Amino acid sequence: MSMKVILGAQWGDEGKGKIVDLLSADVDIVARYQGGANAGHTVVVDGKTYVLHLIPSGILHPNVVCVIGNGVVLDPQAFLDEVAFLESHGINVRGRILISHNAHLIMPYHKLIDSLNEQGTSKIGTTGRGIGPAYIDKFARVGVKIVDLLHSDILVKKIKANIEDKNRLLSKIYNSSTINVDEIVDSYLHYDEQLDEFIKDTSLYLNQELKAGKKVLAEGAQGAMLDVDFGTYPYVTSSNPTSGGACTGLGVPPTAIDSIIGVSKAYTTRVGNGPFPTEIKEGIGDQLRKIGGEYGATTGRPRRCGWLDLFSLKYSVMVNGIQEIALTKLDVLDGFDTVKVCVGYKYQDKPLKSFPLDLCTIEDTEPVYESLPGWKSEIANAKSYDDLPHGCRSYVEFMEKYLAVHVRIVSVGATREQTIAR
Repeated sequence: MSMKVILGAQWGDEGKGKIVDLLSADVDIVARYQGGANAGHTVVVDGKTYVLHLIPSGILHPNVVCVIGNGVVLDPQAFLDEVAFLESHGINVRGRILISHNAHLIMPYHKLIDSLNEQGTSKIGTTGRGIGPAYIDKFARVGVKIVDLLHSDILVKKIKANIEDKNRLLSKIYNSSTINVDEIVDSYLHYDEQLDEFIKDTSLYLNQELKAGKKVLAEGAQGAMLDVDFGTYPYVTSSNPTSGGACTGLGVPPTAIDSIIGVSKAYTTRVGNGPFPTEIKEGIGDQLRKIGGEYGATTGRPRRCGWLDLFSLKYSVMVNGIQEIALTKLDVLDGFDTVKVCVGYKYQDKPLKSFPLDLCTIEDTEPVYESLPGWKSEIANAKSYDDLPHGCRSYVEFMEKYLAVHVRIVSVGATREQTIAR
């Protein structure tokens, strides 16, 4: 069996889409294992920019099959819109996308509840795509699964029961208008017709293909520091982007995994609320945002920016078992005289030995920085590692030494060609 897992090693938005696109050239299947349409992957190929939310960027390679696993919560309209977008750009998707029959559906009431929750005082900073409420229903055992689309009587019964419950919640708790049952039932019965060709027992399919010697790339959405168990809770996503989520989100055994790749930016960003120890709110933070184009691919929200946080990244390496790093956006640091990296945290003037997961501590930590010389030259045209200036290579090698992990891929620009493999 041969399955690589690739995941965001920070707070998401690390440029996984480009790295997945690159690695897809050498695999047969790319499989997404969690999250929903709240994740955006941007890939630039031959001057065209593709922004994908549910379908893995491996779809841009004509011989790759893309799987949306059972751990994903699927918005059917978002998926169909993405299919139409790809086809409008001449990408053939028919017969190349498989959706797990065990994946859960995002319903209109999930989006409504998500947006209403974000109007309160305790905002998480979600995208409002209904992801959290859909996972709540999944674990409350009242969710609507894709397989239910194949059985209209079960589908209607589930939706009606859920909407009765949600309407009570909307009217009594949120003081909001209620939902029309018949409209939702009709629309989801229509989705059944459109999604039918994509639905498959993807766990069975993946295990058979792995046994047959096919190469699989398992792709996580968001980032490890947003993991519901190992991230900065409660400012996290509602699933497990960490490497362990690949097995439960696809229905494959841990023994299938032969390597784990973490994607990290050369600096750190975060979208939404929550602790961010190395955030720089003005000055250099604004420069990083402007140079790096740090705006969400899904929402367009400006990302919070700061220096590279190696202390949290080392924690991510440990939790995920990361064996290799793909480093992105190194070119964004070209113009700085000095670049800083966070090598530790202090809490109440005492150094912390490990990354803190309790909110009170992490919100009051002070980053400990080490300053490194910048390289003050453009690296976008570098074709090999030796083409990079000395200061740039020193930055990469400092990161490697601190993390005790090899930086195998260095991205120096947005296109496929602007990538150095070491």
